[in-house]
Parts: sequence; C-alpha cells; structure tokens
Amino acid sequence: MQFDIKKIVRPNIEILKAYSSAKEEYTGEANILLDANENSLGSPLTKWYNRYPDPYQKKLKEKLAFIKQIEASQIFIGNGSDECIDNLYRTFCIPGKDNIIICPPTYPMYEVGANINNIEIKLAPLLENYQLNVAHIEQLVNENTKIIWICSPNNPTGNSLDRIDIETILNHFNGIVVVDEAYINFSKQKSFAQSLIDYPNLVVLQTLSKAWGLAGIRLGMAFASKDIIGYMNKVKPPYNISIVTQELALTALEEVGQVNDMIMHLVDMRNALAAVIESMPYVEKVYPSDTNFLLVKIPNARSLYEFLLTKGIVVRDRSSLENCADSLRITVGNEQENTELVDAMAQWIEITFPNASV
Repeated sequence: MQFDIKKIVRPNIEILKAYSSAKEEYTGEANILLDANENSLGSPLTKWYNRYPDPYQKKLKEKLAFIKQIEASQIFIGNGSDECIDNLYRTFCIPGKDNIIICPPTYPMYEVGANINNIEIKLAPLLENYQLNVAHIEQLVNENTKIIWICSPNNPTGNSLDRIDIETILNHFNGIVVVDEAYINFSKQKSFAQSLIDYPNLVVLQTLSKAWGLAGIRLGMAFASKDIIGYMNKVKPPYNISIVTQELALTALEEVGQVNDMIMHLVDMRNALAAVIESMPYVEKVYPSDTNFLLVKIPNARSLYEFLLTKGIVVRDRSSLENCADSLRITVGNEQENTELVDAMAQWIEITFPNASV
C-alpha cells in the first residue's frame, strides 16, 4: 500500500506558516542578542537563563541521533511523550471527522488526547493473551482512520506485542502507526526505531522518564520520517523544551553505561519480585513483564490496594480496565521498597484469608 503523507496531514497544517524566531534566521554564534525582548541584564539564577532556548534542540538531537543511529531530522522532542501524542492529533486528525484506533488495555493518554481534540475513538481490545487482534483492527479501519496506537511493551500488561502483527499493520494501513516504546529499554525486543527506513508511516515514541530515571524533567521523543517530523515541528510551540531540560538531558546522555547498569539491576529485581509474589497464596497470576512493573492478578485486588495505602505504599488498581479484573500494577521499587511491599502483601493475605499459609 502506497503511503502518501500529504493525504494524511490536516489540510490547514499542510499550508500552515509556522512561527519563526530570529534564532532560525541566522547561523553561527551571535554576540549581541537584541531580537527577542529578553531581559538583557540576566536573571537571579544564571546569566544564560534570561535567553530563550534553542527552539529545535539541535545539540540534544545530534546526541540522540548518535545514540539511536538515526538522523537528527528524524527526531521530535516533546515536553514528555504526552506532548508528542497531542501533537500527532493536532497534525493529522481533523476534529469531528477523523478517527483513531486504540487497543485496550493500554496507556490512557491516547484516549484522553483524542477526547481533548474531538477525535472519534475506535476500540480493538487486545486478545486474552494481551496480543493484538489484527483482524479486528483491519475491520475498524475506514477512510477517516488516521492513527493506530500500539504500546509495546504495553502498559499496563507489561508484555511486548508480536512484532509480525505490528509489521502487518504497518504494511496494510495507509495512515500513521504509532509504536510507543516507553519501556523498550527493559525488553529484549528490538526497537522499531531501526525500521523507520522501511515504514514511512511509522512513528516511534520513547522517553527519558523510565529507564533513564528522568521523569521529573519531562522529555519525550518521537522518531519518524523527515516529512512527519517536519509537520510536527510546524505545530509545536516555538520553545517547548526549556534550557534546563536540554542541559540536563545532554548531561544524562553521557552516562549510557550507568543507565545500562541500572536497567540490568531493575530487571533482576523485577524477576525476583515476580517470583516472590507469584509464590504467595491466593495470587492468581503475575504476568510476564518486559517493563519495570508487574501486573498482578489477585482476588479482592481493591481491598489489597486500599490496605497498601494504609502502609504508605501506592500502586495502581487497574481492575476497571479491559480484561484486567482484580489486577494491580506494581512498579519495581528499590530493594527496601520491594521488601516492604511483600511484607505488607503477606499481612493482607493473612488478614483476608486466615487459613492461608504465607
């Protein structure tokens, strides 16, 4: 199927003249900046923060391009992945006309973003094994379907989705396919970022919030063709990523080795925590995970959730989601946190099931 980006982008975005700052109108270094009405006397923090940041984060993109082995022009940087999600809606989906497909249970911001932008949502629930229902997705597609959202590894189920299924959708859908890889660093699966050359309709989302431990600086990334990124750049606010965020991200990206060590340690703790919880009585299932969290199925999950709160332990009750009845999503903590979690769960089981042997 031939993908034509000009048939997918919103017509008003195609002709949109994006905001242009003076920083885009010259190259090289300037010594006297009198173009942006900044405070020329500096700031209480540092002399640099009185200036607007690079609107296209060139240095940061160059660093990411080296790490990801793609072109800098194939990278969009957002204020968290949530900005990337919203940008894709505003770039490609006409409110009140177009529709998107999501595969619940999945990351809820796809649905929230669609509702904010008045985009119809079509649901193709995952199968019982939490894999894509490709046939159902294909049945839902019509001429106004612009985006199919795929989260792999998936949140909240923790599993990676079958790569062949994703490739089938990419090959047969003449719209945007977003593969959200927020948790890819915890998985043995190959990132789809290395497949951009094969799929002009592919957008890959990643983040520094999870494996990189930088949730507080809010930095998400979208990788796609130069054409898709070009349209996304037209839509974004001119200075969406602060100087502080760009500086901190560049510093962190120098520590790839440290991050890899943390990932391995988290995976080891995840596997150990899963084994301990799975061995506890009345725990029905701990689902296999390629992430830094576990989905745990246990009777009276809401009661356990509320009991953990009394111990100062916060997890997520996912019981109301599609095919997730009586399930809690539990992030892998540090060693002390995991120990306290297990002890609290054991206490609850003893109280709730007096005949249990913990």
